[in-house]
Amino acid sequence: MSKPLLQTTIAGSLPKPAWLAQATQLWAPWLLEGTSLADAKRDATRLAILDQERAGIDIITDGEQSRRHFVTGYLEHLKGIDFEHLVTMRIRQRYEAKVPQVVGPIARPRPVHSDDVCLLRAETDHPIKYTLPGPMTIVDTLHDAYYKDRTRLAMEFARILNQEARELEALGVNVIQFDEPAFNVYMDEVRSWGIEALERAADGLKCKTAVHICYGYGIQANIDWKKTLGPQWRQYEKTFPVIARSKIDQVSLECHNSKVPLELIGLLKGKDVLVGAIDVATERIETPEEVARTIRAALEFVAPDRLYPCTNCGMVPLPRAVALGKLKALAAGARIVRKELGAG
Repeated sequence: MSKPLLQTTIAGSLPKPAWLAQATQLWAPWLLEGTSLADAKRDATRLAILDQERAGIDIITDGEQSRRHFVTGYLEHLKGIDFEHLVTMRIRQRYEAKVPQVVGPIARPRPVHSDDVCLLRAETDHPIKYTLPGPMTIVDTLHDAYYKDRTRLAMEFARILNQEARELEALGVNVIQFDEPAFNVYMDEVRSWGIEALERAADGLKCKTAVHICYGYGIQANIDWKKTLGPQWRQYEKTFPVIARSKIDQVSLECHNSKVPLELIGLLKGKDVLVGAIDVATERIETPEEVARTIRAALEFVAPDRLYPCTNCGMVPLPRAVALGKLKALAAGARIVRKELGAG
């Protein structure tokens, strides 16, 4: 039996409820502690799943409800990383943040996200996707005071991520996605060691593997950076050919309201493409027809059975009502095009 066409999914994160963390804030601190916090994270995850299902999303994530941030939410469970003495560092060559330090050998004393995946798998019958930070983006989100070698450090993280990913696959994850926004910044390093590290992180996985490459959350620093990129954003032109030769199955990219020339999707021949049809840098909710137009435009360069309508990036900085409206628009826009293709 063939799979349904134009299955919808999201890049990963959704806004957190106001009782869990401050709304619209990246790296927002938890508002609870101890068992109350653990219970609240699980409740928020159930709510994120329900919101996606009711909106009509096909491939479900946990909305990253158990993590303050998509990178540090993983790192805080590892050994060799100091979260007590933060260092101010420039991230993605565009904004400063206080980040943890690598102060010793990186080690993972126990599984990090197994409990989260068990909850996600138990709460939905839909296919599920789980997101992990990619090795290059991790390296770009902390200060290395120990290895002092970006490539070596990335390979160490790739080894640990691979252990985690294999465990999550065994628990029933259908898609494991590695988030690599750094791939849009360090294009030479993507070719020299970034793809190798990514493939090591995904080594041996039998489930679908994905890499998410975007222009960042809809925060002001990223919006300002995009204004410097000129009339066309062609970063993908340098990385897509390398990714097309990789063993990664799917590529998640930013399309709607961006200046990415859509013909660049043609460089991903042979890959599934998660087409960003929802702009996360605005609180305006797209109409279903706007979503449908983005999907139709992408279909000129990717076959329908390889196209997955998605969001441009995570939606954690948005108000919850806005994010829910965007989920519904994404699903409705996909339904329009499915019917046009005679598949819905």
